[in-house]
Amino acid sequence: MAARKTIDAFRDITAMVVGDVMLDAYLWGRVDRISPEAPVPVVQVTRRSARLGGAANVALNLRALGAKAVVVSVMGNDPHADRMEELFREQGLDGKGLLRMGDRLTTVKTRVISGSQHVVRVDEEMEQDLRPGEENAFLHFAIGQMRDHKPDVLIFEDYDKGVLSPGVIAGLIAEAQQLRIPVAVDPKRRHFFDYRGVDLFKPNLKELRDGLKLDIPAGNLELLRGAVRMLEERLGNKASLITLSEHGIYAHQSGNETVIPAHHRNITDVSGAGDTVIATASLCLALGMPLPQVAAWANLAGGLVCEHVGVVPIHPEALMAEARRIGLDPEP
Repeated sequence: MAARKTIDAFRDITAMVVGDVMLDAYLWGRVDRISPEAPVPVVQVTRRSARLGGAANVALNLRALGAKAVVVSVMGNDPHADRMEELFREQGLDGKGLLRMGDRLTTVKTRVISGSQHVVRVDEEMEQDLRPGEENAFLHFAIGQMRDHKPDVLIFEDYDKGVLSPGVIAGLIAEAQQLRIPVAVDPKRRHFFDYRGVDLFKPNLKELRDGLKLDIPAGNLELLRGAVRMLEERLGNKASLITLSEHGIYAHQSGNETVIPAHHRNITDVSGAGDTVIATASLCLALGMPLPQVAAWANLAGGLVCEHVGVVPIHPEALMAEARRIGLDPEP
């Protein structure tokens, strides 16, 4: 499919993202002195800002590519949740899939920055899985969202913050399979092997190493190939997509593999690249593209966002232009 047709086709897709949403908060300021109380810098704060992170950033990438994004997650019943809903409205995202629970905390990662120096990060979060009653309530809520929106693809975005418990994962996969909705997963370590039978499993190399407890040197294709075979034997997933940072991307399905090197880039910041990769790959999956094309588009999109400072969503026109430049698009 040509690049323009692919980008245009993204607009007809509804993608549902289930996982851990969070606020990325920033305190900007300057350091002029050391505290008399302890040998630490005193930051004079001059500005505050916040943006959507975690599963919500995947939704921002989906929306930037033209798709409709539905986010389903759990927040606390606190002022940070109010700010989350406010940012959802500002970004044009529907916040009706955000379920408040009084015993949970809204995840906030606050970065203190002086000039261009990252001074410290303060995390406010709960990492415990949802309790049985909370799990049942959220699963019922998420299934209702799935039936209401009828998404073309379901994306699990796991940051190990407790929203994606084993019961939620199993229940939503079963519902998606019953509704014939393809499932893509961006996993983390704790529930790595709970995503059984999904259509696309996308860990990065570190997550694959941690999940399998194997030493897989970067660039060693033979060991990577064996690791993916072990992964698929345990998970029963239909396809695997392994991001390899500067080594590109590896894809495998039904005995067929695709290895795509990273394109030469002026890398500025790798933050958020994984969110862009899963968003792009999931839309391609929803379009029924063969895995080599899914991998090519995802690899291209992930590399492009690394040329920008900070976490930014992919720009569809830039993606289309780059697809044409490297020959991914057969049309002039």
